[in-house]
Amino acid sequence: MENEKLIELYKTMQTIRSVERKIEEEYKNDEMKTPIHLSIGQEAIAAGVCIHLRNEDYLFGTHRSHAQYIAKGGDIRKMIAELYLRKTGCTSGRGGSMHLMAPDRGIFGSTAIVGGSLPLGTGTALASKIQKNDRVTAVFFGDGAADEGTFHESLNFASLKKLPVIYVCENNFYAINSHQKERQSGDNIYKIAQGYGIPSYQIDGNDVLKVYEYAEKAVEQCRRGEGPVLLECVSYRWKGHIGTVDDLGVGFRPQEEYDYWISKCPIKWYKEYLKSRNILNDALEKSIHKEIDKLVKDAFEFAINSPKPQPEELLDFVYAD
Repeated sequence: MENEKLIELYKTMQTIRSVERKIEEEYKNDEMKTPIHLSIGQEAIAAGVCIHLRNEDYLFGTHRSHAQYIAKGGDIRKMIAELYLRKTGCTSGRGGSMHLMAPDRGIFGSTAIVGGSLPLGTGTALASKIQKNDRVTAVFFGDGAADEGTFHESLNFASLKKLPVIYVCENNFYAINSHQKERQSGDNIYKIAQGYGIPSYQIDGNDVLKVYEYAEKAVEQCRRGEGPVLLECVSYRWKGHIGTVDDLGVGFRPQEEYDYWISKCPIKWYKEYLKSRNILNDALEKSIHKEIDKLVKDAFEFAINSPKPQPEELLDFVYAD
């Protein structure tokens, strides 16, 4: 891989981390009137997959979709404004954090319904096949969505019709506070997909190079018209299910498990890798962080200074036959 792309991956991961850290910092001020779900610790998955997607390719996410929105090129100003429920938000202040959209970037929505992104993405993949274009759809979902019927129905249909869709399971082991081993008889979601005849792989979701490698092959397979691929990316979210809280110390997650995954920080590992190969040095790192800091500062200032929807606009975008 060229050095330029290696650095692009680093910048994307750092941008996601910086934006979510700033959200975490500001959320306590209670100006963001939306539930938020942070993906700190999982940045490598969105970065490694989305770098292969074209602008016109489709993307669907879940309630935890800040990372995918950023990695696919969504406007960060509009995303933060959406969290503040401002008129300038990416869904005009109507959706909040769990309903991000950027149609100009192929992001046709994230959904708070667990498993809800799977049939939507399968639908756009069907449209691509009917229209005979080479657009690829990437559907992100958590391990909890594999418990839902939509997971099985979507995979079966996509396999049957050989649809150009990549199912990306961000397996962080927890559906709210229920561990995977308490919900599923096995710990290999990718094997379920294999049962539907879909090429499927379980990979280290904290290794951005591994995610990049498998996602590249998956996108190529889809563009060749050879049908869907599933990537089960094993990772870990550092924060609790919702908001900025930690759920350590209340019995939901063991401290030793948390400490292990903190030691496997995807960004720390990747930064050391880049430095060991002399691709990243202190000066370049400082420059990247300066650029990201400016971007984050600008996005929050834009959001805070944007107008709020007015009462008389309440029924805007509401339709009925």
